[in-house]
Amino acid sequence: MSDRLIRVLVAKPGLDGHDRGAKVVARSLRDAGMEVIYTGLRQTPEKIVEAALQEDVDVVGLSILSGAHMAILPRVIELLKKHGLNDVLVVAGGVIPNDDVPALKEMGVSAVFTPGTSTKDIAAFIRANVRRR
Repeated sequence: MSDRLIRVLVAKPGLDGHDRGAKVVARSLRDAGMEVIYTGLRQTPEKIVEAALQEDVDVVGLSILSGAHMAILPRVIELLKKHGLNDVLVVAGGVIPNDDVPALKEMGVSAVFTPGTSTKDIAAFIRANVRRR
């Protein structure tokens, strides 16, 4: 097991312009002892995966409120696999209907955190499920 901190990329894909929740999660993960890279607003799947490669992250956390999760998240997962990042844990958060969660998990999203989820629960899930290199 490596001594380096768990590295988490927090990204806001698509045209969603609201990032307060992503910033709260990023801060709480940092406070929980993780290294967090926040990409900012309006990121494309390509830019997110490029950042994941460059930053050598263990986790990609995608915050999405726009309703485009069923189009954007599969593209991010596809690109992660294409670039050999099969061991990167992918989690999502935001306004995602419960009916969409099973399909997202089948595509490769390990967890979906909806509004009201405790940030401690998010950190605990990451610690329990990250594959360290």
